[in-house]
Amino acid sequence: MNGEHEQFISEDVELKRIRMKRLKELMEQKEKKQERNMEPHHVTDSNFNEIVNKNNLALIDCWAPWCGPCQALGPTIEELCAQYAGKVLIGKLNVDENPEITEQFQIFTIPTMLVMKDGKEVERIVGLCPKNHIETVLKKHLR
Repeated sequence: MNGEHEQFISEDVELKRIRMKRLKELMEQKEKKQERNMEPHHVTDSNFNEIVNKNNLALIDCWAPWCGPCQALGPTIEELCAQYAGKVLIGKLNVDENPEITEQFQIFTIPTMLVMKDGKEVERIVGLCPKNHIETVLKKHLR
């Protein structure tokens, strides 16, 4: 029985090692995607001003995890990240976790996308809308 017990312990240790290695790989992949602007930036109350002031043009998706339309908009936001990499910073701000910015910008309906140019709100898109509408708005402000 002692040999079987040792075998289970060593298998458990090996599984733990494999999980940790895979988690590390996934975290590195996520960091690389963010570096290439292929994934939306995580925007919070504490980094909002830095992000919008540091980037000429930013699109901030104000959302919540329980919101169906917000979830439906998610893939579009990710596509826009890849498409506008290097031109527009795309970020996501969870309204439940960031009450200061939510209140400051009076976000009462989600999803709401704030279009920020040189640190100031220049346009707002409220509700679930098609990708081409968001692109039209972004292109207008890229000029």
